[in-house]
Amino acid sequence: MESYETQLDKLKSGEIDQIEVSHEQFMLFREAWLKREDRKYFVGEAHHDGAVTYRFDPTVL
Repeated sequence: MESYETQLDKLKSGEIDQIEVSHEQFMLFREAWLKREDRKYFVGEAHHDGAVTYRFDPTVL
């Protein structure tokens, strides 16, 4: 599995459309996400099982 840092870069560049993060993996994802200056553009959609789907949206203010 690629690191979340790599996945976030690919999401931002448009190489991938979304990142699926399970409840168990959330803290690893959060660690990578918090290091980014552009973190506010990664928008998450929560699911009932605790998983989150992240997409990149540069229009977020």
